[in-house]
Amino acid sequence: MDVVITILLAIMSYLYGSVPFALVVGKLFYNTDVRESGSGNLGGTNAGRVLGKKVGLIVILLDISKCCLSIFITRCLAHYFGITTDIIYLSALCCVVGHCYPIFAGFRGGKAVSVAIGYAFMTNIYAGIIAVVVFLLTLKISKYVSLSSILASLAILFISPFIGYSTIGICTNALIVALLIFKHRTNIIRIFNDTESKITWM
Repeated sequence: MDVVITILLAIMSYLYGSVPFALVVGKLFYNTDVRESGSGNLGGTNAGRVLGKKVGLIVILLDISKCCLSIFITRCLAHYFGITTDIIYLSALCCVVGHCYPIFAGFRGGKAVSVAIGYAFMTNIYAGIIAVVVFLLTLKISKYVSLSSILASLAILFISPFIGYSTIGICTNALIVALLIFKHRTNIIRIFNDTESKITWM
């Protein structure tokens, strides 16, 4: 029974993570495919770039909800069935993978930033706060959203052994950070080439 529940939760988390909110909002309310403009990325940043800041914020919040809801449901069911709560990390990882490689959008998704924020706050409030602080400080100094996202995720990875993450949690952190950095590989190249776009509102 535990194995069946674990598999079902993993599938559920992947499928919810796969919901391309940027594409849904763009198509439903603006008749626009955000993949055809800006960076082509199915994330809040590109949605905001193509459809406006308000839409970008809405998409970011919806993407954050992915890990929040997946972890919440997993935690409740784990408690009900007496399964180890470490199962939340499997659900979270599946959700992040779903966001990056969504089955509902041809496996072409976002870059894991928003879902990682939801993951951080749902697994350790201190990790979430530190990530936000590092993100905002880096953004203020560099004006690069991509660099801020990478450094914020690395900050969580470096402090995770000291703020209560289990071994499985630490390993999950490492996998999510590795995926986030991989999805930002072109951004990293542009940063080194000084061709990465900078924000102008901070």
